[in-house]
Amino acid sequence: MSEPSRNNSPEESIEETRRKKMEEFRRSADRNAIRGDYDVGSEDQPAEYSSYQKRTADESSQRRRRKNREINSYSDNDTKKRIERDSKKALKQQKKEEKQIEKGKAKRNRRIFKWVWITMIVIIAIVLSQFLLVGINDLLAINREENPTKVTIHIPENPSMEDIADVLYKANIIKQPGFFKMYANFTSSVDGFRQGDFEISTNKDYEAIINLLQSNVNRTDIITVQITEGMNVLEIANTLHQAGVINDIQEFLNLCNDNYFDEDFTYLKELSNASDRYYKLEGYLFPDTYDFYLGESPKSVISKFLNNYDNKIVLHKEKYFGNSKKSTLVEEAAGTGYSMDEILTIASIIQAEAASRDDMYTISSILHNRLKSGADSGVSKLNCDCTVYYPYRGESDVPESIRTSFHSTYDTNDFDGLPAGPICNPGTEAIKAAIKPAETNYLYFCHDKVENGSTPYYAETNEQHEANLKAIADGSTATANSEYYNGYDYYYDYYGYNNEDYYYYE
Repeated sequence: MSEPSRNNSPEESIEETRRKKMEEFRRSADRNAIRGDYDVGSEDQPAEYSSYQKRTADESSQRRRRKNREINSYSDNDTKKRIERDSKKALKQQKKEEKQIEKGKAKRNRRIFKWVWITMIVIIAIVLSQFLLVGINDLLAINREENPTKVTIHIPENPSMEDIADVLYKANIIKQPGFFKMYANFTSSVDGFRQGDFEISTNKDYEAIINLLQSNVNRTDIITVQITEGMNVLEIANTLHQAGVINDIQEFLNLCNDNYFDEDFTYLKELSNASDRYYKLEGYLFPDTYDFYLGESPKSVISKFLNNYDNKIVLHKEKYFGNSKKSTLVEEAAGTGYSMDEILTIASIIQAEAASRDDMYTISSILHNRLKSGADSGVSKLNCDCTVYYPYRGESDVPESIRTSFHSTYDTNDFDGLPAGPICNPGTEAIKAAIKPAETNYLYFCHDKVENGSTPYYAETNEQHEANLKAIADGSTATANSEYYNGYDYYYDYYGYNNEDYYYYE
């Protein structure tokens, strides 16, 4: 019992109890009335409550009408709680059933997915195993032709793996281009393929094919090019381009002025005046007969020139000039008082001016005489015509757009001493002549017309030199210098010489 109830008097408690009973009876009567158990004023009503029912007849009637309207509302607390419990129970049951249904669906879906997945794996495994089997057979050259043939293929410039695989597939060298590309990527072999024509057998495995195409061993597009003594960088570049050896002349010329090769060839690193030169590598592109590949890279081409110079001039030893001990030309040059680069510069002028082997040594003596004591005789400058238009051969070779304004910084008519560097690429004989000139007192030289055999004439004084020039112009050349000519029948075309003893490059 609540605290207020304990404080009430006995009369109040009795009254409270009576009210509760009456209220309970009223509710019961209302429920009975709703169910139709009895009506107001009927004989079945309890007597002790008849007076109360009469007083509340109107109210009961109204309440019944209201209850009839609300009979399905279940608005009393017990009913609401029961409905709420039933609803929660039904909802819980419904969720449980839905969960069981979803669980069944998920289980069924997993079972379906499992079989689909297994089926896919089996299919993929079959396809992959077939691909690997065929690919491995192709990789190892299994089941290739029993009687293999050799075919020639062409690999384009800067080829992609797609290009290479396509070329090999079309030539029947491989059967699985996709597997070949995958193998090349897996073995990190996608770079390094050379361009050009290759001869290859149709029964080679992938590794052998890749090794072959990444070297020049089996290339068939080889061309032999002769670089003659006295050719300059521009002439060499044009010759190589016309032969199809290089595709880009400008790239070749740029490399001839670059420091790219300095680490491999220390003599280039020692050049201190590279900025004053037209082409840094002029004089070092050793003239010889070379085998090149069509479309070869300019770096590879220049490396062949420099390696040849290294082998023939820097490293090669023999008994030069009647010496009893073998030496290199570089070692011989060290005793001249000139650097090797200066010897090459002298040799390049000798190569451009001389009409014969003997003429080389005499012209060398004239150049050395002028360099050492020419100033005492009034000839401090070399005054060599071959230097006037360098880096071009002559006036006609100068581009027309600059021809009238062009002036070479190598023109030996303008300064004393040697130009900044070589004017062409001399051969071994010219280099030897530059190191060991003939012993003469000459300070001047000139040559007769080509049709007259390019006969050389030398002089100690300017008066003698002028007389020789006049005789050549008049066609009345004297034979005063015949003892220096040695009677050989020489022919000269600016690149070399020819007689019964010496080879002529053409």
